[in-house]
Amino acid sequence: MEGKYKPGQHVFLTGGNTHLIKEATVQRYSGGFYTIIFENGGGIKVRESRIYPTRKEAEQAILNRKR
Repeated sequence: MEGKYKPGQHVFLTGGNTHLIKEATVQRYSGGFYTIIFENGGGIKVRESRIYPTRKEAEQAILNRKR
């Protein structure tokens, strides 16, 4: 199964903290998770529901969660 985002694509990650939005780059998709790499070299595996293609969409998702 293919993921929504492609390797090398820049995405925006939202976190449990309602103010957190971090830019990252998709490295790969496997087993329902994306491996993303941050600018500082760190990385993490996350589900598709936590990443967005634009900062504006990530901000909107955070606002919707607060309601």
